[in-house]
Amino acid sequence: MLDQIFNSPFNAGIETLFILVILVFLEAVLSADNAIALAAISQGLENSKLQRQALNIGLLIAYILRMALILTATWVTKYWQFEVLGGLYLLWLVFQYFTSNDNEEHHHHGPKFPSVWHAVPMIAFTDLAFSLDSVTTAIAVSKETWLVLTGATIGIITLRFMAGLFIRWLDEFAHLGDAGYFTVGIVGVRLLVRAYNPDLIPPEWVMISVIALLFVWGFSKRTAIDETETEIATTEAEKQETFR
Repeated sequence: MLDQIFNSPFNAGIETLFILVILVFLEAVLSADNAIALAAISQGLENSKLQRQALNIGLLIAYILRMALILTATWVTKYWQFEVLGGLYLLWLVFQYFTSNDNEEHHHHGPKFPSVWHAVPMIAFTDLAFSLDSVTTAIAVSKETWLVLTGATIGIITLRFMAGLFIRWLDEFAHLGDAGYFTVGIVGVRLLVRAYNPDLIPPEWVMISVIALLFVWGFSKRTAIDETETEIATTEAEKQETFR
């Protein structure tokens, strides 16, 4: 696919736009697991206002770190230690999530924070760990730094929007948190495998297909609370209809 892009018969302007669309698409798809991890982290704060503040500040810092990563990508990719650290960090998040079930419903959950400023560093560094994977993919698509920077800028905006949605969806769908963290684990393993031998990394379409299947499962069942609220709303509507 990449060869077809680089050898495209389109003129330079159309080809540039086409590559930018691909970069934005890759950022959006590969940000799904990132978004759910950030949403779960921000849920460690007590109310939605603090969660939004943590996401806004954390992603602003993450954006600066991501731009720095892109500008130094040629240097960073020479050192496998960065990918090992990023992979181990993501796997630590997964371990922490699946070993925590101390709430009343015995559900897994992310870390808890006493204030916004305790959550912000974790949000920023989690995005940076994910960026080690997505930036490498973006650079494979285009060697033009400004294109990668533009795609990453649009991607971080998309990420903020998606994380906001996932905060709400995590409470609505029973398996979504688990599905999201399974994909976080996959990215962590992927980074470790790349550090060991990049040739062992499967094609991007495999990664995208696995993420899609996990999220189909994640959205397959609503929580019991949500189902109860739906039943109550239906009953109330039926009562009102009867009185009419």
